[in-house]
Amino acid sequence: MTVGLLHPGEMGAAVGAALLERGVEVVWASKDRSAATAGRASAAGLEDVGTVLEVSRRADVLLSLCPPHAAVEVADAVAGFTGIYVDANAISPSTAQAIAARMPRFVDGGVIGPPPRDANTTRLYLSGAEAATVAELFSGSRLEAEIVSDAPGAASAVKMAYAAWTKGSAALLLASRAVAEANGVGDALVAEWRTSLPEVENRLNAAARSAVTKGWRWVGEMEEIAGTFDAAGLPSGFHLAAAEIFRRAPHEEAGVGAADQVVAALLEAG
Repeated sequence: MTVGLLHPGEMGAAVGAALLERGVEVVWASKDRSAATAGRASAAGLEDVGTVLEVSRRADVLLSLCPPHAAVEVADAVAGFTGIYVDANAISPSTAQAIAARMPRFVDGGVIGPPPRDANTTRLYLSGAEAATVAELFSGSRLEAEIVSDAPGAASAVKMAYAAWTKGSAALLLASRAVAEANGVGDALVAEWRTSLPEVENRLNAAARSAVTKGWRWVGEMEEIAGTFDAAGLPSGFHLAAAEIFRRAPHEEAGVGAADQVVAALLEAG
């Protein structure tokens, strides 16, 4: 089989490399992509076939790995594709089902873990009638494929529930530190954390780094999680607020990284 990758960001390039190690041909399209994307794809050994149209012509399977806010647009760009379309983005079950309605053959996916550069670090959850076919592509690779069910949306539900805690709690930690700072008790809160919850300071620093480097991607993910909660009859406000925290976070280009700098930027943005 040939897999077409849409589009090789940090995660996508690593997933593509995992497929190449299995002997699977992986193609991508450089047209309208950034130099950074081209560099990642080249380093991973992916074959550039120029355009998305050519990718969809060559591929038996299309694998979409993009920021969640672009998932529907990416799917629409390959309308008419008759192979297996795998959406492995951080989207809600309802968004996954909406994309499934556009594709004659659809597999829902959700990646949990870092870009798979080592074994036993990252899982690709899959659901849909042809999930087993997609899982077989990764058999024995450093990316573990796990089939959830044959229902499109189920794999996305796993991803949404998992990230609701991991990324949602990172936003809450930053917000807690910011509200303490706004009330002039930031140092007192940090001192209390060091006494009663010593692990929290490291988590806060990690949350700040992630907000700076990945927060722009996580805004859409938090909104998709909010929609997932709402569809389940649960409060969506947790993750709408988390989206706002990540929206306010400074971007990496700003040269801000320390937790106190990120907290200051959150307050200033408000």
